[in-house]
Amino acid sequence: MPIHDQGYRRYGGSRAEAGRAWQVIARAGIQSIISKRSFIALMLFAWAPFLVRAVQIYVSANFQQASFLAPKGETFREFLETQDIFVFFVTIWVGAGLIANDRRANALQLYLSKPLTAAEYVAGKMAILFVFLTFVTFAPAMGLLLVEAIFAGSFTFIRNNAYLLPAITLFSLAQVLLASTTMLALSSLSKSSRFVGIMYAGLMFFTAALFQALRGITGSSTFAWLSPGDSLEQLGDVIFRIQPRFDLPPAVAALTVLVLIIVSGLVLARRVKGVEIVT
Repeated sequence: MPIHDQGYRRYGGSRAEAGRAWQVIARAGIQSIISKRSFIALMLFAWAPFLVRAVQIYVSANFQQASFLAPKGETFREFLETQDIFVFFVTIWVGAGLIANDRRANALQLYLSKPLTAAEYVAGKMAILFVFLTFVTFAPAMGLLLVEAIFAGSFTFIRNNAYLLPAITLFSLAQVLLASTTMLALSSLSKSSRFVGIMYAGLMFFTAALFQALRGITGSSTFAWLSPGDSLEQLGDVIFRIQPRFDLPPAVAALTVLVLIIVSGLVLARRVKGVEIVT
């Protein structure tokens, strides 16, 4: 069949706005993950503490004998602390292979050869983890506030504890950002998602064990800054206006979390970049 030269023709399609390419990565990643039934089961299980707390609020609102179950500000702090275990599992399940799998398939350079910057690539990957972690922290905690207002028939509790709205938002954001940035940084260091998961678990457990060992030796809890998880818990106590559990100054706890996030960002900036080809 002869091929007829039609010459140059201007592209007739539409151009996507600059800076929106990360949305394609995020959307594709989210759709891929939610297609797995086992992961959906994990997410549903992560909402089990919400159902328990919701029943507690219902009973306290409808039975005078159970008034001692009425929610307080500490209730929401305890709830988010309960969700830590689900944050851990969701972070490993979703985040371990986000960059590692692309590195194993040599797809990273293919991504960055497109009109896609490294920042957009990282933003898209982080958005995937951010969405699912928010769904097991911020969303159920805010849902509990709504449940309390519905069962109580008024917004009195929320008005009397107005600090809970920014407290839940700020602490959930700290939880999600710390887990997301740390996991993505580790994922960029390896081509094996299993090894990345082991590294993340090792980081969390080893630092916590090191802190507890030093606490047992010295009798002081000021070494909590060695453990990102314990530093985050100390920060959460301060945010929710309850007595901090460690002797660690809140500013040091906040600095520990911030430094780990910044270091993770620097690792990503170094590991996620295109290769310039000179001809």
